[in-house]
Amino acid sequence: MSSAERTVQVLDNYEMDARLWRRGRNALALLALGGWAVLAAGYSSGSAAFYPAYLLAFVYWLTIALGALFFVMLQHLSGAAWSVTSRRVAETIALVIPLSAVLFLPIVFGLPQLYEWARPEVVAADPVLQAKQSYLNPRGFTLRAAACFLIWGLWAVILYRNSVKQDDGGTLELTRAAAKWSAPGMILLALTVSLASFDWLMSLDPHWFSTVFGIYIWSGSGLAGFAAITLVLLAFRRMGMLRASVNHEHYHDLGKWLFALTVFWAYIAFSQYMLIWYGNIPEETAWYHERTAGTWRSVAALLVFGRFFVPFAVLMPRAAKRNLAVLAGAAAWILLMQYVELFWVIMPVFRTEAGLMWIDVAAVAAVGATFALAFWWLLRRHALAPVGDLRFTKALEFTNV
Repeated sequence: MSSAERTVQVLDNYEMDARLWRRGRNALALLALGGWAVLAAGYSSGSAAFYPAYLLAFVYWLTIALGALFFVMLQHLSGAAWSVTSRRVAETIALVIPLSAVLFLPIVFGLPQLYEWARPEVVAADPVLQAKQSYLNPRGFTLRAAACFLIWGLWAVILYRNSVKQDDGGTLELTRAAAKWSAPGMILLALTVSLASFDWLMSLDPHWFSTVFGIYIWSGSGLAGFAAITLVLLAFRRMGMLRASVNHEHYHDLGKWLFALTVFWAYIAFSQYMLIWYGNIPEETAWYHERTAGTWRSVAALLVFGRFFVPFAVLMPRAAKRNLAVLAGAAAWILLMQYVELFWVIMPVFRTEAGLMWIDVAAVAAVGATFALAFWWLLRRHALAPVGDLRFTKALEFTNV
């Protein structure tokens, strides 16, 4: 063990305090119960807003977990050392993905309330939907979703188990195994996230299509995942955990990633818009026209400035990426903009005017608290950092240039 590693292990306790863990568990459980109770009341009242609000909340929190899985596989593939001390947080967030398969069931039950193609009477009167029925049908939708959850959950579990095996003594074989699993996993993640975004989001308007839509959603997921990891690590720091293992050098690199992914998201979003605007084909432009009409125009403008220009300007200076308060604010803002963007993608199908409803808040609280409770529960099973990773010491000594 190096002197740097010995020093950090004295400063950092890689196990969460039991009292702190119980307080967090109780708070999250209370929030989850309250959110689900309000959601149940909304469902019982027959509110038409229930299923859209639930879909929005579910996709929002799932994209964060998928972004964390992207983070884990990216670090294994690149052989990065700087991220080792923060990787366990990402692995644990991704490990919540299997729970999402259960939380997806209300969407399956509510297909006719969400999707035109799931209503036989609508399909019978629409030649376009009839032509797409071999793909857009409840059975195919459910089977494809099951395949996505299986792939995501399998890779999240395998990479997590591989990582915790290293805690008792890392080996080169385990490090190589993680990279070998991550190579096909990254390809499958790109394909399945695109597939899920086509099914769950793009088919809300089954007459519209975009070949860029999958990477558009994926870019936002990656950005949201990195932002969530950053916020969790900063929260741990305030609680007195991982203060020395994840230092300003590591946060600096997380800030670089937030900046880079913000630019990448803007490139993809603009590419999709520019191609559709230039082609000026009515069946393609209708999607944007619906989302820039009335009060939705303000939401679209907020995305242009709030999703790109604000984090771009804030995160550009080196000093900002090393200022933990600024970095926390930028990460929180990015997560807020992720919700706004998905709201803008989903809700115009169901509402003529933009505006947050009480059931939207209840849904995001219920699903989010459930995800967070599962994450919190899993944290106590193993060390908060992969202390047995062969690159752990190098991560502790990492310095930005």
